[in-house]
Amino acid sequence: MKTGSSSTSRATADGGGISTFKGQDRALRADRLGTTGLLLSVLAATAPLMVVAGVMPTTFGVMGVLGQPLLFVILGLVLALFSVGYAEMSRHVHNAGAFYAYISRGLGGTAGAGAAMVALVAYNALQVGIYGIFGFEVSGLFATYLEVEVSWWIPALAAVLVVGALGWLKIDLNARVLGVLLVIEVALVVIFDVAAIADPGKEGLSLHAFNPDTLTGAGIGTALCFCVAAFLGFEQAPVYAEETSRPHVLVPRVMFLAVGGIAVFYTISCWAYTVAAGPSAIVGTSQEQSAGLLFFLTEDLLGTGFTDVLHVLFVTGMFAAMLSFHNVVARYAFAMGREGLLPRAFGRTSGASGAPGTGSLLQTGISLVVVAAFAFADDRPTGDPTAPVLHLFTWMGSLGALGVAALMAAASVSVIVFFVRRGAAAAQFWRLAASGLSVLALLFIVVYTVKDFDVLIGAGPDSALSWALPAVIALALAVGLAQGLLLRSRAPERHARIGLGNEAFQLEKAATGDAGAGERS
Repeated sequence: MKTGSSSTSRATADGGGISTFKGQDRALRADRLGTTGLLLSVLAATAPLMVVAGVMPTTFGVMGVLGQPLLFVILGLVLALFSVGYAEMSRHVHNAGAFYAYISRGLGGTAGAGAAMVALVAYNALQVGIYGIFGFEVSGLFATYLEVEVSWWIPALAAVLVVGALGWLKIDLNARVLGVLLVIEVALVVIFDVAAIADPGKEGLSLHAFNPDTLTGAGIGTALCFCVAAFLGFEQAPVYAEETSRPHVLVPRVMFLAVGGIAVFYTISCWAYTVAAGPSAIVGTSQEQSAGLLFFLTEDLLGTGFTDVLHVLFVTGMFAAMLSFHNVVARYAFAMGREGLLPRAFGRTSGASGAPGTGSLLQTGISLVVVAAFAFADDRPTGDPTAPVLHLFTWMGSLGALGVAALMAAASVSVIVFFVRRGAAAAQFWRLAASGLSVLALLFIVVYTVKDFDVLIGAGPDSALSWALPAVIALALAVGLAQGLLLRSRAPERHARIGLGNEAFQLEKAATGDAGAGERS
């Protein structure tokens, strides 16, 4: 519970509304996104073609899980349960810090500070990891179609700079860019799905992949994490709440549309794989073809021309995901800077576009450093051309997925505590029950992810990476909690701002005696 001067300002949020005071370059511009723009922005982060071409063959081949289509159904239900409480919370808390704002409202400012640091690390890892596979694929396109050898890190670094530049532009433009890329790549995957179902392999339209018996074996734990990572993006809707006209309506609507759409799309596409190759052959074929499985199948079903276009759209889909995650990281940094968890400079927007410019620069800087470090340690001279994919993409992607899954579990706990403390447990009973079930399921996924992390990153059981990478999330949590405790003892007014969003402006104005400078609505 927050104490001190926060009590007055919190009254402004009791009815689900928030202060809309627009302190000079300290608030994100409102009314910039509608349902379509918000939906496209969050769906782009899921990178559907990257999931279909990369995640699904890996889950089939590396983990040997034939029942992956059923896994997407199960996870769709789990994340729908999570979204019930998460969406209800979004009606009461509108903050670009989403996860940590929700956690601070339920579990207190110190817990919120810990969650903020975990979110910043996790989403940065997810963003940076994509640069590895992006650079590798672009390098392959140059070699295949232009017969030009280009090191993977050159297009990766170029992408960092382009994405950083777009981060300074209006979110409206970003939504248009994301939307065009998303629609095209989804359309191409749907064409593959239809072709595979219309012309199935030797075993016909088999539904064997939906048999519960297919979800057995040592690879289930790692498959859960891979498939959760495939859904990531839908939970980002509240990050944009301050930039919509009716966040209490649009944010929940977009989250349920995203979860439902993603679950159906991935389930059908994954099943189409088993139909095209045959349930008995899909695991072996995936092991042979790896990330080339989709292109191998489309070559036979739809021809070389379609496959060439698919290769190009695979790259643009990854670019859309990088841009979407960049926007989210920038907004987390903005929210943390605005509330004193990062230097105040991060809590300001750029004057030209109203975008969180300093946060955008932070994410760009981190990406440049990490990509440059992996480029410096590139294994290509020793004969391993897949190093950026196996290392940068796999390590960072797994790290980010673990962090976000842990944040989801904590957010579900916070939802329950938040409404119980408000005396709304009876009125919100079914939503709290859904949150409770999601806590159990998400904790199961987190525990199994940590347990099987060596398999997840392709390292041996004795590899230091199997504990060092999960330890990064634990370290981020420890640093955030320590910061929260320090603020609570030495700067209680700053501690009281954690999770307040725009209301933090009111605290600042009240503290300086400059009341009335803002505009409330």
